[in-house]
Amino acid sequence: MVLNLCLPALAYLMGSISSAILISKLMGISDPREIGSGNPGATNVLRYGGRKAAFFTLLGDASKAALPIILAQALGVAASITTLVGICALIGHMYPIFYKFKGGKGIATMIGMTLALDPLLGTCFITCWLCIAFLFRYSSLAALGAVLLTPLFAWQLGQDAVSISLLTLAGLLIFSRHKTNIESLLAHTEKKIGGKY
Repeated sequence: MVLNLCLPALAYLMGSISSAILISKLMGISDPREIGSGNPGATNVLRYGGRKAAFFTLLGDASKAALPIILAQALGVAASITTLVGICALIGHMYPIFYKFKGGKGIATMIGMTLALDPLLGTCFITCWLCIAFLFRYSSLAALGAVLLTPLFAWQLGQDAVSISLLTLAGLLIFSRHKTNIESLLAHTEKKIGGKY
């Protein structure tokens, strides 16, 4: 019971650490909250900080979910609680206590979460993202497509009903953070991958 409470709390706090802001400070790049889309995430860092900064941001954001999940698995926590741990890291990334609850959109953290829960699930998520991004050149569209299909992938891989429901919740959270992107996609004003604001 103690682990079931402490691990999600730890995951939330880890998720609240902004890789984009920390990497930008370390590499002497402008605060991602003050340039471009204003989103502290890997895509915005890529546009203004380059591939190296974006890579480390992506790695950091993915690790925030992967590490607490791996810890939960090592401690023998139930699969549904382990998935909840990942969700809490995702919520921390989106609504970080250290940054006035204004965080990123969660895709890199979702990558880390799915890879740690099931490497095959994570591979499906990444492959789906890459295919949509390659075809349409929109990072947001690729993200939304991958998130939408993740519960289906999880079902096909034999995940339990609670875990699938939690992954669906993760998708809804990510969709809510992409509201402006959805509006821009519908208005044909969304920036393509590699484009600057």
